[in-house]
Amino acid sequence: MAEDVFKALADPTRRRILDELVERDGQTLFEICARLVNKHGVGLSRQAISQHLAVLEAVGLITTRRQGRYKFHDLNTDPLEHIAHRWLRPKTPESTP
Repeated sequence: MAEDVFKALADPTRRRILDELVERDGQTLFEICARLVNKHGVGLSRQAISQHLAVLEAVGLITTRRQGRYKFHDLNTDPLEHIAHRWLRPKTPESTP
């Protein structure tokens, strides 16, 4: 699972999408596309951005919810927290030299 998260994060466009969701969670595909063009100069098609979102959703970094005709994308930091916890455990007195 962690390997898939790292593969998903390897792509700069997917990292920019996550940056945008950190800044403003719960965006539609249209909103994400507009922000990527305006802030980062990323001029990919909506279909290409949708494929990036599918990869992020498959590894659990985003979740989606439908409201009427709209599909909203929300950041899910649980996979990142799991990875960080794996290596960044609190130091105990007996673990320090």
